[in-house]
Amino acid sequence: MHAFSKFAVVAVAVLSLFSLATFAQDKDLQQILFQSANGARMAQGLKPLTWSHELAEAAEGHARRMMQQNTLSHQFPGEPGLEERAAHEGVHFSALAENVAEGPSATSIHQQWMHSPPHRKNLLDPELDTVGIAVVEHDGTLFAVEDFSAAVEVLSLSEQERQLMGPLQSLGLHLLNYTEDARRTCTMDNGFAGNHRPSFVVHYFTVDLNTLPDLLKQRIRTGHYHSAAVGACKPVGKTDFSQYRVTVMLFE
Repeated sequence: MHAFSKFAVVAVAVLSLFSLATFAQDKDLQQILFQSANGARMAQGLKPLTWSHELAEAAEGHARRMMQQNTLSHQFPGEPGLEERAAHEGVHFSALAENVAEGPSATSIHQQWMHSPPHRKNLLDPELDTVGIAVVEHDGTLFAVEDFSAAVEVLSLSEQERQLMGPLQSLGLHLLNYTEDARRTCTMDNGFAGNHRPSFVVHYFTVDLNTLPDLLKQRIRTGHYHSAAVGACKPVGKTDFSQYRVTVMLFE
């Protein structure tokens, strides 16, 4: 029994060292693909991608499925789609894209992607700014996944409201401290809440708080409105991870 225990300890130690070596190798391959992607982008005058641990986690789960199935796919039966996989890992995004491949080396996989028009388009898309990459190996074959996103900054409701105030003030509006009314109004599909009756209300979703929707700008430019209140609220459903939900109440 004592000898068996010693053998078990040695076996566990060997397995642990093997796992650590495999983990280190996977990380090195990820970095090769990450550096290759950014090298290709910078050669085209594009900004380099920022690494996302959350996207890498989403990519790894899918890479392991490809390895288990021994085939390439963007979604297997019973597997969540890319948007749901990214959201599950806590990714906040306005756009997503994915490259998948298998090959003998990270360099050959990057070359595959660069010579494939849809994959090359993802790598060189100027609207995408973030990436997470995973590589897993099975019997000498590498299965690789690159998950890209256009990242959306995580802001508190107060931060969202403060950012929204700038564009409104630049159009000459005075900002009113009706925040609670505006936040309650934000949760409604239409109408308004509170004791301060607005002349016009705009509810909308956006990924860019510094850009007002055309309808709102047109209303303000009529000159009928002189003040506004802004409110942000939590989106529902899949937009939890992709957009801000805000309301602007206009007053004459």
